[in-house]
Amino acid sequence: MGFDYQLNQTTASVPEVDFSHCAEMAPYLEVPKAMYVGAPGKHGYLRMGFEIDPRGKCIMRDLERRVPIIVQQELYFDEEMPEMPCVYILSSGGQYMEGDRYQQDISLKEGAFAFVSTGAATKIAEMTSNYCGLVQNIVLEKDCYLEMLPEPVYPCRHARFISDTRIVCHSSATLVYSEIYMAGRKYYGDGELYQFDIMSICAHGERPDGTPLFREKYVIEPSLMSPRQLGVMDGYDVFGNVIVMTPPDKAKEIYEATKAFIDPDKKLAAGITHLPEGSGLLYKVLGMESGPVKKLIREFCSSVRMAVKGHPIPEEFPWR
Repeated sequence: MGFDYQLNQTTASVPEVDFSHCAEMAPYLEVPKAMYVGAPGKHGYLRMGFEIDPRGKCIMRDLERRVPIIVQQELYFDEEMPEMPCVYILSSGGQYMEGDRYQQDISLKEGAFAFVSTGAATKIAEMTSNYCGLVQNIVLEKDCYLEMLPEPVYPCRHARFISDTRIVCHSSATLVYSEIYMAGRKYYGDGELYQFDIMSICAHGERPDGTPLFREKYVIEPSLMSPRQLGVMDGYDVFGNVIVMTPPDKAKEIYEATKAFIDPDKKLAAGITHLPEGSGLLYKVLGMESGPVKKLIREFCSSVRMAVKGHPIPEEFPWR
């Protein structure tokens, strides 16, 4: 199980992200006519490290960022777990553009816990050349707990996006990692549903010693095969995917408390399955609008927190 990207160390702390060897991106390697790939402001980098300080408080000990990524100090607003640091990842550059490259490295030292999200939805702009790419490395040591629940991703017409998420998780740690992908800008003009060029999404997990656990990758190219078919998206417009890596006893408790269903009236569907090697669970949601999908995912993540930490996730802020 290798990475889906290549790292060429350009400085001591900011690697170059390159997906050009991925077969599905071969048609999109044209150099942008405006700012070149990885130009200043187009190569964002973030490193965050959480640990327990001598007072027993979990803090963000390590932080390095490069524009356009913005992260400020951690906040402690979770009423159910007021000791948990909450961090929002922001972008001064707005939407993802052609030639943009991003990398986010998030690590938790033994016993640490945190909540990470984005400040707003991520829009992937219309593109005429090249693509945008995101690499994420998430590392959890012994007895760690991380909730990473970013806002939805909106691909515009002719958007081209590829991501690779590598998860290194100790067998005693728990990670809740969600992704929500829209079919496009549903209410923009006549709509842009499934008019993007390509969305290539990969996530893979392993133990600290390198033992591979699972790998999930999907490549969506609507011009080659429409997602509007049974067994793919059918009539749904929103896809939610939640990876839960947790010890087997916790996974069993969460699995038994979660029901798979199809609700034709609410136009929602959800299903759950086990990840290989006893590494956790995979929960998927389909819907027509982002709000109900987000709500269902949040309720599921709350059941995970109850099983692992004994506390629910509070109600979402009304403005989120």
